[in-house]
Order: sequence, then structure tokens, then C-alpha cells
Amino acid sequence: MKVHLVDGTYELFRQHFGQAVRSSDPVPWAATTGVLNSTLQLLSDGATHLGVASDHAIESFRNDLWHGYKTSEGMDPVVKDQIPVMERALVALGVTVWPMVEFEADDALASAAAVADAHGGVEQVVILTADKDLGQCVKGRRVVQVDRRKPRPGATANESGVIDEHGVIAKFGVPPSSIADYLGLVGDSSDGFPGVSGWGAKSAAAVLARYGSIENIPLTVEEWDVPGLR
Repeated sequence: MKVHLVDGTYELFRQHFGQAVRSSDPVPWAATTGVLNSTLQLLSDGATHLGVASDHAIESFRNDLWHGYKTSEGMDPVVKDQIPVMERALVALGVTVWPMVEFEADDALASAAAVADAHGGVEQVVILTADKDLGQCVKGRRVVQVDRRKPRPGATANESGVIDEHGVIAKFGVPPSSIADYLGLVGDSSDGFPGVSGWGAKSAAAVLARYGSIENIPLTVEEWDVPGLR
């Protein structure tokens, strides 16, 4: 069997802004309706084991760790008000939903992916989100990420935009095990984290491809064994 894990918060935003493009005056709860339709499409394409994680509250324990971390401030109330509506609608549809409060939807998805990966009866784990953070969960072709914004011609909703381990390396220049360190260096504007001054995508990829993690990078540049960066 395959386990499909959906980032409900991302999906709600995706549907909201998609509706804004398609209609200047979308109907009430249009984004929620879009999430339900996309979920029904997954089921129609053969998904049998499905879980959706959502950020019931945008703030989390990470706001105590980093003062600039993302908050709900400035969030479109049309989207914010639909989070609990989407959760209730998915439950009514019979879908397992994990509304996150202290932790984030990403945390639930990563935890569920690890549990499913450890289960011998699971053929593949499919994480449906474009969030870069979840790239660290990818494992060969067994645990993959799907960006539903980039459908492949002729592919079903379960197959389009698949990013496996080779795809992560092609996109970021580092394997999944280095994604957290990569984002720590270059930053992630969607999370409100600026990264480290002087580090860009190419330099971070080159150094981490050699050393794997921030902790393993030699303290002085003279010690670096990275062609073109000395």
C-alpha cells in the first residue's frame, strides 16, 4: 500500500490563490471547496491511506526560539478563517486530519512519514507539499515529495511533480540529510528566517555536499577542501 500525506495548510493557500486567479469574486469557502475537490481527486486516482496535517494555529514553539519566525500577522483572514472549516469538512469526508497547535503541520507530516516508512506493509510514502523543509524526509524512491503545482503531462494527481532523492539533489545540490543545514545557511523567507550573511545557494550546496552538515564544516576557510571556494 501507499501512504499519502497532505500538507493541508499549504493546500488551502494553493486553492485560495488559485481561486483568486480564476475569479475576481470567489464564492464563500472557495478554498475549502478546492481542498475537498483535490482530496477527492487523490482518492479517485487510487489513494487508500490518506492523512492531512493542518496548522490550526500558525504560531508554534519555534516563535519562542526565533523572534522573526512566521506568525499569523498579516495573514488574509479569508484563508485563516477557513482553516477550521477545512479541517471539519475533511473529517466529514472521512479523512484523517491532524490539527496542529503546539507543533506545525510539517512536524506531523514528518512524523507520519517516519512511522509509515518503518512499517513493512508500506510500499511508498508520498508527501504532498511544496515546502522545502519536507525535502529532508525524502528517502530514495520509498519516501517522496510531490509538488502539485507542477503536474506532469498525462500523470495522475498521485504521480505528478514527484521529487525523489535524486530530485532533491538536483534541486538543491545536497541530499535530503543536508536540507536542514542548507536552509539554515541560505534561509527560508516563508518561515521568516534570513539565513547566515554571506552564504548563498551555490556556496551552501558546495560546502555541504563536501561536509554534510554545518557542524562538520572546518572553522577556517583555509581548511576547506572545496574547489573554487578557497
